[in-house]
Amino acid sequence: MTRIVYEVVEHDGGWAYKADGVFSETFATHDLARKAADRVAQEQLIPGSSTEISYEDKDGDWHEEYASGGDRPETGVKG
Repeated sequence: MTRIVYEVVEHDGGWAYKADGVFSETFATHDLARKAADRVAQEQLIPGSSTEISYEDKDGDWHEEYASGGDRPETGVKG
């Protein structure tokens, strides 16, 4: 199972959360960034609809896959 951990960090003169090297928008306080990260982590747990998806990888190659709406990752927040 996939695990996504959101980390609250100082960023761009304020605070943000990041996952896999990607930053959120900047928040004025650590508390606001933590609350946003907690909300996003909870939203990741909500099942969606199963569907066919297509995406481009870092090398510019396109892929098509079937994505199960019930295949949700484990999530966490630190910081």
